Amino acid sequence: VLVCDGFAGNILLKTIEGTSKFVMKKFSGIFSGVLGKLAGAMVLSKAKALKKRFDAKEYGGAPFLGLAKPVIKAHGNSDARALKNAIHQAITYAETGVIEEIEKTMQKA
Repeated sequence: VLVCDGFAGNILLKTIEGTSKFVMKKFSGIFSGVLGKLAGAMVLSKAKALKKRFDAKEYGGAPFLGLAKPVIKAHGNSDARALKNAIHQAITYAETGVIEEIEKTMQKA
């Protein structure tokens, strides 16, 4: 969890996304050639799971904390899958009761 202003958060998010894409591209590049393809076949399921874990479309977005209603920030170039997951994220976030917990904590403070 990182708490920061929107400008710094966006810079950090874009840096992480860019680094992730770079590493995944380089990672897949080592599986070229005959031996690379053979080695790639041995780790294919693990590599796909890793790629899925770093895919922003799998998460859809992230919640803005401290608002009265659930708001999920999705990526500007989100496709249909990412939007579907952002909607699922909003439903799940609303059901957790986080908003109410933040309100209670702020009232105590």
